[in-house]
Formats: sequence, C-alpha cells, structure tokens
Amino acid sequence: MNLSNKDLEQIKSLGIQAEQVETQLNLFINGFPELTLCGNVNENEGLRKLSEGELKEYIKLFDENTDEKKLVKFVPASGAASRMFQLLFNYMEGAVDKNDPGIQEFFNEIENFAFSKELEAYFEGNFAELVKAKDKKIVDCLLSEDGLNYGKLPKALLTFHKYNEENTAKAIDEHLIEGANYCSDAAGNVNLHFTLSEEHIPLVKDHFSRAIPAYESKFNKTYKVSFSMQDQATNTLAVDMDNLPFRTDDGKLLFRPGGHGALLKNLNEIDADVIFVKNIDNVAANWLLQDTVNYKKALGGVLQNTQQTVFNYCEQLDDESAFDANLEQDIKDFLENNLGFKLPTNFSEKDNAAKIEFLKEKLNRPIRICGVVESSNTGGGPFWVKHFDGSESLQLVETDQVNKEDSEQVTILQSSCYANITDLFCGVKNYKGEKFDLMKYRDPDTGFITKKSLNGKPLKAMELPGLWNGAMSNWSTCFVQVPMTTFNPVKTVLDLLKKEHQGNQ
Repeated sequence: MNLSNKDLEQIKSLGIQAEQVETQLNLFINGFPELTLCGNVNENEGLRKLSEGELKEYIKLFDENTDEKKLVKFVPASGAASRMFQLLFNYMEGAVDKNDPGIQEFFNEIENFAFSKELEAYFEGNFAELVKAKDKKIVDCLLSEDGLNYGKLPKALLTFHKYNEENTAKAIDEHLIEGANYCSDAAGNVNLHFTLSEEHIPLVKDHFSRAIPAYESKFNKTYKVSFSMQDQATNTLAVDMDNLPFRTDDGKLLFRPGGHGALLKNLNEIDADVIFVKNIDNVAANWLLQDTVNYKKALGGVLQNTQQTVFNYCEQLDDESAFDANLEQDIKDFLENNLGFKLPTNFSEKDNAAKIEFLKEKLNRPIRICGVVESSNTGGGPFWVKHFDGSESLQLVETDQVNKEDSEQVTILQSSCYANITDLFCGVKNYKGEKFDLMKYRDPDTGFITKKSLNGKPLKAMELPGLWNGAMSNWSTCFVQVPMTTFNPVKTVLDLLKKEHQGNQ
C-alpha cells in the first residue's frame, strides 16, 4: 500500500506504527486463521461443577487467604448506551409504529422501569395521558439531551433497579455494592477500575461524588476508584469492500476502536495480585446479590487453590534433579485436568531438559478462572481448541472465529451446552510474586473482521483479539459452572423488565 505523507502523519499522531497498518491490510485480504474446535466442555472434561460442600470450602479459602492481597474489580464500561435503545430510536424515526410489540411493552410497562419517576418529573401532570397515547414526547424525553439523555449516557449511569420509591440504583452503583461484598482487603479498601470514554469520565466522577460517601458509610469501606480510556493507538484501520483503505469525506484514513480486545493494555497496567473482570451491564440487584457474592468468592478460592499447586510445581521444576517420571505424570495430569491444556503429540520424544522447559512454560502463565452458565445452542462459548502441534487448550470462542462452511465445526459450535458470561477471576502474578506482562500471552491471529457502515457506505472493520478470547489465548484456563442468577445482562431497554431486574424472585 502506498501511504501519502499525510497518511503517515495521521498514523503517527495516533501512536500507530505504519507496519501495523500494513499488517492489518494483509489480514483484510487474507483473513485471520480459523480456530479448529475439537470438542465441547463437559463436567470433568474442561468444566467444574461445585457441590455445596466445595462451594463452602472455596469461599472459606478465599476469605482466609485474600486479606493481604490486592484485589481489583475491572469493569469495561466504555461507550454510550445508544444500542440499548435502538427500538425507541426506530420509533422516533418512524421505522416502527405504536403497534409494534416492543413499543407496546415499553409503554404498557413504563411504570416498572426504575427510571420512570425521573421521566415523569419532566411532565406537568399529563404523564399518564401521554403514556396511554404512546406519545413520542415520552421517548424523546428519555433519549434526548433536554430530558434524561439516556441515548447518549453510558450504561453505567442508567437507573437499572428500584428498591422503593426513594431508593434506586444505577448500573455503576451495583458494582460499588458488589465490590464492597467481595473485593475489599483487610483494611477495608475496595479497589475498582472502570474503562470509560473520555467524555463520560466527568459524568461518572460527578455521580461518584454523591454516591461513594453514602456507600462508604453504609458498608464501612473505603473506595479506591480509578479510570482509564481505550488507547487510540489500539484503533484499527477500516477498509472498503475491495479491501482498500476506507477514507472519510475529507480524505483521511478511517480508524475505528479495535473492540474490547483493545482493553488488554488497560488490564495490563492494573497493579494487583488478583483482578475480577465483569461487564458494566451484568449486575445483580440486591435480591440476587448473594449468589453473585458466593460464586465470586468461590472462583477466587479455586484460583487460590490452583495457584498453590502451580507455584509448588514451578519451584520443583527449578531443581532439575527433582524431575522424575512421577513428577512428570503429575504435572501432565494437572495441566489437562486443572489448567485446560493437553500436551502435543511429540512431547514424549523430548529429553528431560526440554520437557522441564516445556512444562514450566505451560505452568508459569497468567491464570483465569471463568464462570460459565448452562445454556444450549449458544454458538460462542467455552470449547476445546486444537493447535498446529497437536496440543489442545480450553478457549472462549466467538462464532466469527469458526469456519461456517465446515459442517463438523458447525456441529460442535451449535451443540455447545455452556455460555461465556465474562465472569473472570484473574491471577496475574507468577510463583516469584512478579507481575506477568499480559501482552505476551495473547494470540494476534485470533482477531476477526466484521461488516459495518459509515454514512451509508459499507466498510470492513477489524476486531482485535477479544479481551477474554484471543487476548487471553495463552493463559491457563479453568471453567466453573455458576448459576444463571449471576448472569443478568441488559442489552436492550426491555431487558430491564425481566424478573431478575424487577425483584420477582
């Protein structure tokens, strides 16, 4: 590709290397390598189901061993909530009318939204009449800057739950509450980190200036909150349908955010022993909170137990004279049964020195304990994936990473019994207490290409290896089944009418 001097200046201003752009163009032309699924996860085959006794045991282990560790709750919360209100935008634009089932549900159930009182306050006594008429003034007030501005606010600042007429909670408030329940140290510090768009940070800080003092008083905790933005250097080039650089009306190259995989850099900069990862819109209201707290702690206990064994094996491998057939078999079994890794076909041909080096490299990695829920035919989710050397590993897979023309692959994909809910407990330090450089454990070949548009013109966009997909491909992985009550995402405004967000247990 021939880049003009203006192109090179633009690329440099974003902190991107010209070589990266060339690599991205080649990937648009040639595509990313497809993953090869070799099986679903099942109980005792890549998945753990905790008995009541094990649940209590791991909660106890977490409570007894984390007081001196620095825990951080990492919450991806970038972007506006506009997609959540697509139905209502369509209504305003005339793409659907008042007879649409979704529009009917929105107006008929409007008093059950936690934000209904905020909305009603904008109207002088004729709210009920406008609702009955399904008047667009209601929707305009909800979405526009002259009203609640929900069309442009981040999901973090939307009112999700109503506990009584005077007590409501925004999505970000529920993360403060969760943090106080499972993410505090011996001194009562609760460390939270939110990734936000630059324009939303002042709004969140303003909300926290009022909310945090109240929660600190309620829980007798001290909140330590930090923020970061997605680095524009992680933006990726867009191309047209002929794989030529897409240019805006002023002739500039179009770069787009590289998806949640771009947040690996933000995650890598967190100073912590253990990091929880959970999306902003997946929050439990207080009537479901205990399950979330119990299983978050249990995932932490599984991590603690796993790390103890990993660290012990690494220390043994430091002494080559201690390596024998029994230790080799123990580590091989542990890798497969606990860390989601099956050895390559040629492992037995290696000499002892090579075996020690290989096993230690597989053990001495970041560890992620992933909560998954039972859900049939979900497409993407947890799978066993085969690699070029014959080894297999546990991965969280997106449907776009799989060859849809291969009937065998589609069968495996569609027969999945579990779904990823972005519920991660991450151990990011090694057996010597040193922090891993997380950038070294991603697989750059696990991104994917999507079709988008700008001002009506079609384009192709590139997603970087997803934060919990390719960005963590080379982490040690353990999947644990958690109850559906811990998974309460809000993707559309109507999701807030589901029983888990309404208090109906």
